[in-house]
Amino acid sequence: MFRKMRRFKQQLPDEEAVRILENEKTGVLAVLGDDGYPYTVPLNYVYSGGKIYFHGAKEGHKLDAIRNCDKASFCVIAQDDVVAERLLTHFRSVIAFGRVRVLETDEEIYQAARLLGLKYNSDSDFIEKEIKREWAGLACIEFTPEHITGKEALELTKERIKTQEK
Repeated sequence: MFRKMRRFKQQLPDEEAVRILENEKTGVLAVLGDDGYPYTVPLNYVYSGGKIYFHGAKEGHKLDAIRNCDKASFCVIAQDDVVAERLLTHFRSVIAFGRVRVLETDEEIYQAARLLGLKYNSDSDFIEKEIKREWAGLACIEFTPEHITGKEALELTKERIKTQEK
């Protein structure tokens, strides 16, 4: 169903792709927007229990698109170092394909909001206050990956393999 990576030698091990999802802070969600145009939006997120959670307003382009089509992709760039003298980039990134849904129950929304908040701020009392303050306008989205691949620049692959061999 999903394509194999063309440059498979640059594919990151699955555990490295997951590590990137666990540790990075921002990604780009791509959904099918108005009139069939792709709609992408950068988002803070949290990866937990094999799922990715986002938050936002209860209405808008993103939620309309999700309600119209539950298929989406999500991209996270973990490294993006341009090597100007060689006209190349040392990069590491992850792309996930999956299904998204707007969380419906108060419990689901609360749990996702709490996970998100605690990723960015360890003060649980502060997180509780923020969730209460934003509750009336808060929507949370769950992305369930069906396929995840990570990729890195060939130079980084060679470097990683060399390190593993030591």
